[in-house]
Amino acid sequence: MKFKVYYYSNSRGDEVVANFISSLDVSTRAKTMRIIDLLELYGNRLSLPYSKKITRQLYELRVRGRNHIRIIYSFMGNDILLLHGFKKKTSKIPKKELELARSRYKYFIDRQ
Repeated sequence: MKFKVYYYSNSRGDEVVANFISSLDVSTRAKTMRIIDLLELYGNRLSLPYSKKITRQLYELRVRGRNHIRIIYSFMGNDILLLHGFKKKTSKIPKKELELARSRYKYFIDRQ
């Protein structure tokens, strides 16, 4: 089964995750897009080292390299919503990054 990936856009219509990915250097952007393609192909069957569950609704897409990139996402049936992207600098996900992803998830759910 193929999954469909969507990029979160805020109330102003800014595609914040797509803009984050576009801001990355060329090789990191290419790796990120390749792993997003894997997510689209394998969905909830994608596991470590590419994907890891972090809460009941949220998962992290893991891009390793010169810069460690994380994209927090959620499943909505066969759809995948990319909620937030950031450069990881510590071993744990910073609380503010996780809270931002949670608030975006809640905002998206409330709009449904």
